[in-house]
Order: sequence, then structure tokens, then C-alpha cells
Amino acid sequence: MLKEGTFRNPSGCAVVGVIDRSGGLMSGEGMIEAIEVMHDRSNGLGGGFAGYGIYPHYKDFYAFHLFYDGKKAQTETEEFICRHFEIVYSSEIQTRKVAGVTDEPLIFRYFLAPLPQKLSRSHLDEREYVARCVNRINAQIDGAYVFSSGKNMGIFKGVGYPEDVGRFYRLEEYAGYAWTCHGRYPTNTPGWWGGSHPFGLLDFSVVHNGEISSYDANRRYIEMFGYKCTLHTDTEVITYIIDYLVRRRGLTLEETAHVIAASFWSTIAGKEESAREQETLLRRMFPSLLVTGPFSIILGYTGGLMALGDRLKLRSTVCAEKGDLAYISSEESAIRRIQPSLDRVFAPAGGEPVIYELYDKGGLA
Repeated sequence: MLKEGTFRNPSGCAVVGVIDRSGGLMSGEGMIEAIEVMHDRSNGLGGGFAGYGIYPHYKDFYAFHLFYDGKKAQTETEEFICRHFEIVYSSEIQTRKVAGVTDEPLIFRYFLAPLPQKLSRSHLDEREYVARCVNRINAQIDGAYVFSSGKNMGIFKGVGYPEDVGRFYRLEEYAGYAWTCHGRYPTNTPGWWGGSHPFGLLDFSVVHNGEISSYDANRRYIEMFGYKCTLHTDTEVITYIIDYLVRRRGLTLEETAHVIAASFWSTIAGKEESAREQETLLRRMFPSLLVTGPFSIILGYTGGLMALGDRLKLRSTVCAEKGDLAYISSEESAIRRIQPSLDRVFAPAGGEPVIYELYDKGGLA
């Protein structure tokens, strides 16, 4: 396992994302070029990508991407999968040799459908059934890690500079309507394959620049609801918080943003009555899910992207638009690398969510 050295750079990490709101497909090559501009924000200890719309021929099935430390972990995991799912197709994920990416684990992909009888006996809805299976593999099978589990999307990550990781996974061969990317400079945790960003559960994926000082409080609360933080990194908990609030509690993305990056009480007091009542209720309902410390994140989900920064704006976020295309990045330079001419460029306020979605999300059904 490759770990960070003695030099610590808490302002490191880079994030970038793009979505074609018309649903047009883009190769992963553009994300590789964009993140390469921010090379110095990383240090070769982690990089990764998430692509949406990349598996149209298997769009009705859950795409599990897994790391294995060895064949024993693979055998045990596949036995578990066969007890709970039908395997529609499986294969080793195709990669190429890249000098900057070494010591890779076994990397496999499975397209799965829950077994109807198992699902029925579980008395769970389908997505909760899948999420629990993911948590069981990651928490109970030594040497196995499900790092992607959504439909018609996939996460690709590893140890290395992000541009090398993208070329390692041959992302120029994939096409999606939305992409996110991350270059990691680990601040408090080791650089290892599972700890690289994005972090995902079902179709949610999160890339994060910053450092979460509330991690222990957030983790203790979210683990009361069946989630297991097993990856030795603070960002993992943000993914589970979003899944809990949006999927399980039914909050909107805007409401979720008001929980994660809640305004100060003094700010809430000065708002109009309806906003004041709503934000007061959310702060009182979910006080342990307030994320503190410097952060900027990009959330990917089926049909959209959301940018969100901490309420003090301690990490940079730039948003830009060009026709149907919308961009989010740590630096404008990364956006300009792949789209030199822009219609609009702006920096969102701290705690202000910026949401870009497909014009016709119904077309995904």
C-alpha cells in the first residue's frame, strides 16, 4: 500500500466535472485533459473518474466495480454475489500499462440483477437491498471492495496522478453525458486504491477537495443507520450522508445542501420567513450531519451534477456554461483547457448549491 510522505499539503486536491444537459455523449478524454492542468494539486497518491451514461447496453442492471487483493477474496465475493444476484455479464476491467500506475489489484466488473425471491424475502425496496449488499461485501469480506454500484454509470480510480489513472482505464473508449474527476493529495489518510476518489454508493458519487473536521461526529451518526465507514478517509462519509438524506429520507438536493453546509444561525435569522423556517427545521432535525471544515464537492447522480462548498468558502469552486455544456472545477484553467470560449463563468457563494441536470431526465428511464 502506497502512503503519503512527510510533506503535508492541506490545500491540495483538484475536482472537475462536466455535463451535457442535452444528453449528448462525451469521451472521458476531455476529463483527462482538464484534470492534467491541475497536476500540481495532486501528488500521485490518488486519482479517479465517474462517468454517467457509459453502459447503455446494460442500463437496467447494477454495475459493480470491484477491487480484489487476491483470488481468495474474489472467490468469496463471487459466491456472495451469486447468492443475492443474477450475474448478467462479468469481466475483468480492461486496462493498459501506464508507468505512473503500479501495484494494481485485481479489478473486475459485474452487471447484476437482484434475485427476485431474495429481494422479496428481504422486504426491502430494490435499491436498499443493493446498498446493503454493497455494505456487507465492503465490511465483511477481507480484501474485497465494491467501489461502484450504480446503474448506467461507473467509477474508475486508483493510486497515481489522475491523468495516468484515466489512461490506465482507457477512458477515451467510454462515452457519457456527465463526468467527474479528482486528483488527490491525501491530507490525513493513506493513499491507496480504495481510498482514492470518487466515492460511490448506487448512482451517487462524490469527489471532494478539502478536509472534514466533523468526520467522527458524522460517522457515528450515519453508522446508526447501517452504513459502514471502512475506507480510512473522511470523504466516504459525505457519500453516505447524501444517500441517507436523499434516497432514504426523501430530501431534495437543495435541502440536503442546507443540512451539509448549513448557514450560521445568525444568517438564518435574517432570512425571509419561509426560508428561515425551513432551514431552522433542517438544522434541528440533522445537527450531526453538518459537515465542518474546508470543502468543495461535486456530487454526481443519475441525470445531474451538484457543486457545493463549505459555508465559509475555504475551498475554491468555479462554475461555467457553454450552450448545453456546464462545468464545475477547482480552477477556471481546467475548464478553459477543454472549452476556451465560455458563455458564463461564476464562483458560487459558500454553502450555495449549483445544480445542473439533463433537460429531459425522463429520457433516462
